[in-house]
Amino acid sequence: MRAPRLPAWTATLTWKAAVFIGVMCCALAALLGVLVHVSVAGQTVDDSREKALARLDEVTRLYESGEPIPRFSGIDPVGLPASLRALAVRGERGTVVGDHEGRPTMWAAGPADGRALAVRVDYTQSAETIDALDRSILGSSVLAIGATLLVGAFAVTRVTRRLHLTAQVARRISAGDLDARVDDPRTRDPSRPQDEVATVSGALDTMASSLQRKLQSEQRFTADVAHELRTPLTGLSAAAELLPEGRPSELVRDRVRAMRGLTEDLLEISRLDAGNETVDLAVHPLGELVERVVRVSGTETEVRVARDAMVETDRRRLERVLGNLVANAHKHGAPPVVVTVDGSVVSVRDHGSRYPRYLIETGPQRFRTEGGGKGHGLGLTIAAGQAEVIGAELVFADAEGGGAVARLRLPAYVPLEEDGSAD
Repeated sequence: MRAPRLPAWTATLTWKAAVFIGVMCCALAALLGVLVHVSVAGQTVDDSREKALARLDEVTRLYESGEPIPRFSGIDPVGLPASLRALAVRGERGTVVGDHEGRPTMWAAGPADGRALAVRVDYTQSAETIDALDRSILGSSVLAIGATLLVGAFAVTRVTRRLHLTAQVARRISAGDLDARVDDPRTRDPSRPQDEVATVSGALDTMASSLQRKLQSEQRFTADVAHELRTPLTGLSAAAELLPEGRPSELVRDRVRAMRGLTEDLLEISRLDAGNETVDLAVHPLGELVERVVRVSGTETEVRVARDAMVETDRRRLERVLGNLVANAHKHGAPPVVVTVDGSVVSVRDHGSRYPRYLIETGPQRFRTEGGGKGHGLGLTIAAGQAEVIGAELVFADAEGGGAVARLRLPAYVPLEEDGSAD
């Protein structure tokens, strides 16, 4: 039987710090309380014992001289503890804390003609003093623990708040917001002492700045290369059209078209990297839109509409995503290629080899293909980027029974309910 799990909040640093501080405070308070109690109680008992023995000496002298003994003494008095009585009968003297008529009493006894001569001293005030001391120790310990917990919780909360801010900024950076920074005030002044949280925050800001510079440099390089290639490619395309018909000219035109396609892909990726894309939303029937994409692609692709749905999306961008997925399935997979519409989910499956593991685990990577396949790895990169722009989720997986499948899950479209009221 599996043990019940603790609530999630018990895993927080604040909770753990509070438990640690509470346990340590309780342990320290208990230790100090025991030490103070033992010390004061021992001193009180010693004072009462000395007083009782002094009285016993006085009563013994009166008893031996035949004079009457005081009322607080007696031979084998009622209430004398049996252990102390036995000690006195053996010819020894001793003391013990007991009670007399329901009151705390310090007894002292010694030998007297084979019996026990005992005196008693009222121990009520001493016992009350010890009880009052114990209550004071308990009360002050509770107050000290409470104050320590409050101060500790305040201090720990300040640290955890900074840690939460650092984690939040890290998540924003991982989501693509490269301008996010912790900007801890302790890192602004190098001469100011820094704690561990400030060190982590500063390292995260430095990493984000470095990453931003590298990505921006890569984006500028991609855009610049694409723009610089467009001009010579335009001239090369015009020159290719002037070549006489024949196999050589066909090869030249084919390579020029491939270069122009690569250039347009690079430009599209640079725009996606810039993050300035805007969407033109409209409501479309998903099944009809998929059939149109397949028809325009000119490939032998089977379309299955299990359950049609209306989607609110950017048609041009969605067609771009689906077109790239279908083209990739035909280029790197094997027939039959089947596109299935099930509600707001579109699946593109081929029956060739499976997707590379890196693609399933981390998504497409530009200029990376495996198995000697054709292409530059830009088609799926563009598909993933455009899917993100329209708010769709694109997942690559192995298909059951062999092959690969890409699933595009579009945001659900919820039409506004028409007002059914009548005049």
